[in-house]
Amino acid sequence: MTLHQGEEFRGIVVSRKNYRERDMLVKILTDRFGFKTFFVRGVRKRGFKLGAAILTYTHGTYLGSINDQGLSFITTPREIEQFQNISQDIELNAYSAYILSLSEQAFKEDWVPYWYAKLEQALILIDENVDAAVITNIIEVQLLEFFGVKPFFESCTICHRTELEFDYSESYGGLLCQRHWHLDPNRLHLDQRTIYFLRLFSAVKLDKINGITLEKETKLRLRRTLDEIYRQQVGVYVKAKHFLDQMQYWEI
Repeated sequence: MTLHQGEEFRGIVVSRKNYRERDMLVKILTDRFGFKTFFVRGVRKRGFKLGAAILTYTHGTYLGSINDQGLSFITTPREIEQFQNISQDIELNAYSAYILSLSEQAFKEDWVPYWYAKLEQALILIDENVDAAVITNIIEVQLLEFFGVKPFFESCTICHRTELEFDYSESYGGLLCQRHWHLDPNRLHLDQRTIYFLRLFSAVKLDKINGITLEKETKLRLRRTLDEIYRQQVGVYVKAKHFLDQMQYWEI
């Protein structure tokens, strides 16, 4: 167990919970070390100075000590701000919680540092009211490879043609063009608009998105498709997804 003292890092406060009488455990996604749990002492003492820095969905720069295995510690926050809309809107909060929880599962073994900027940008877009469902779908598609599932979306997995209609085959791990549909009777039978957005989402860069609008039916088909892929090929289900599913049921 190694304690790295005096470290500076970017962070997003993911969650927090009371610990003992006056202390708190705060989970923060850090840019360099991934998801870490920080022990914060004396939260309910008068004059406590870190209050704003450990609010959920606060992000900024922190100084502290990072423990490889046990609890880490914050000493000083710098240039922090909160995602106000996410903090105050139950729907945006739910999407953000799901994105972060799913990411924590994907990077349970090894953190990939460039994903910090990607997840921070996803929350920035959601906080700016860019369609949270679409941003979530993009993250889901791009996380698949870190669950050991990397669908081949560039072309047909058999002949590599790009100009024909496609469908998604779980058995072949990607797209089949219509000339090879017969190879997999259990392909997902997706419409071409859903296929288009799956391919787009696999490659799009979040920092290039200014706004995006999809029809309700397209969003529903994407949701069902990604749920199927995650259920059959990934096998991961995080608690935050349950609330999202409930919200979608309320909207019907």
